[in-house]
Amino acid sequence: MAVSTVMSPDGTPIAYERHGEGTPVLVAGGALSAREAGVPLARGLAGLGLCGVVYDRRGRGDSGDTPPYAPAREAEDLAAVAGAVADGGEVYGYGMSSGAFVLLEAARAGAPLSRIVLFEPPFTGAVGEPQSLNHSARLTELNEQGAPGEAVVYFMTEVVGLPPQAVEGARQSPMWDGMVKLAHTLAYDTTLMGDGTLPAATLARVKVPALVLSSDASTPMLQEAARLTAEALPDGAFRSLPGAFHEVPVGDLAPVVRDFVTG
Repeated sequence: MAVSTVMSPDGTPIAYERHGEGTPVLVAGGALSAREAGVPLARGLAGLGLCGVVYDRRGRGDSGDTPPYAPAREAEDLAAVAGAVADGGEVYGYGMSSGAFVLLEAARAGAPLSRIVLFEPPFTGAVGEPQSLNHSARLTELNEQGAPGEAVVYFMTEVVGLPPQAVEGARQSPMWDGMVKLAHTLAYDTTLMGDGTLPAATLARVKVPALVLSSDASTPMLQEAARLTAEALPDGAFRSLPGAFHEVPVGDLAPVVRDFVTG
C-alpha cells in the first residue's frame, strides 16, 4: 500500500495510507500503536464501500516529530490528513482510546469531519480517581534514562492499571518490541489525557454527530467512561458491543461504524 505524506502546520510530516474507495474514514490509533494497528479496520471499512485511512501520529512510524509536544499539534496533524484525503467531499473519523481524544480535539477546532466514532476514550477519571499529572514526567525520565521497556511497564501498571500477569504476558508477546519502540510517545498520550476527567469544554464544542462505543468485556470503568462521554457531547450516542477487553472484532465493528457515519 502506497504511503503518502502531508505537512502539518508546524512543518511536521505526517504519513498516511488509504485502503479502498469511497468516502474516507480517518482512523486515529491509541497508545503504543502506529498506523499498522488500524489497517484491519481500514480494510474492513474498504470492504463495506468506504475508504479507510490510517496514519502515523507524530513520533510514530513514518511521521516526523517536532518538539515541543502539545495536544493542539496532534489535532492539527489529524486535520491536515483529513484535508488531504477529503477531495472536496466529506470525511469521517474514528478514534481508538487516546486517539479518540485527538479526534475530539480536532473536531472541536473545526477539522473537516462530518461524523465521528469514538471507541472507549479513557476518561477513567470521570468514574474513579483522577490520574496523576506526574505520569508524563516519569515516562519522559525513564525514556531519557534509556529504559523504554520500563516506561511501557510503568504505563501499563500505573496508568492503565493492568495486573502483573497481564504485563508479563505482554512482555512475552511478539508485539513487545514494537511497543518498546513507541515508548517515547507514551508521555504524549498521558499529556493528552491529563488527569483523565471528562474534558467538558472540548466535548461541549464538538458539534458533529458522535457515536461512542464500548466493549461489553472491558472494565466497568472504561464502559462507564464511554457512556458519560456520549452524554456530555451535544449530539452524542452510546452503544455497547460484544468483544474483548478494550477491543471489538473488526467484523462486528466495521458495519457499526459504516452504518453510523453513512446514516
